Amino acid sequence: MGSALIQLIPLVLVVLGLVTGKYIEMRHLRKLAVRESALAGVRTCNLRSVPSELKVGESFLVTGSAVIATDYFKVFAAGLRGLFGGEMKTYRTLMSRARREAVVRMLEQAQGRGADSIWNIRLETSTIQGKRSPGGVEVLAYGTAVKVQ
Repeated sequence: MGSALIQLIPLVLVVLGLVTGKYIEMRHLRKLAVRESALAGVRTCNLRSVPSELKVGESFLVTGSAVIATDYFKVFAAGLRGLFGGEMKTYRTLMSRARREAVVRMLEQAQGRGADSIWNIRLETSTIQGKRSPGGVEVLAYGTAVKVQ
């Protein structure tokens, strides 16, 4: 009886880790959706220049960055996928969360300074490799915020 319980402990810890990680991820996605809807008034565009019909009063650089850590379960699942090939779906939500968080932070900065829109939006990504941790992903969003007259 005692040895069966000891063998069950790692399985319980794995399941607990999976459930906790999924809960944290879903909570972050819900909070992002609320923040994104609050920022819907700030228009975004990836064009390099503002159309000539818009009279620009002020323009300035805005940035937003996010570092999202991965967990051991995603690393393990991605390692298995790496053996057999194919898309690493476990990292899809990781990248999506990092991109969305960086863009939201950039939009919040623009809105805080009274900008109407952000032009020439660009995203830069990089991975973070940990020696004792699973690592993560960093996303930097930047663009030119514009106050229209």
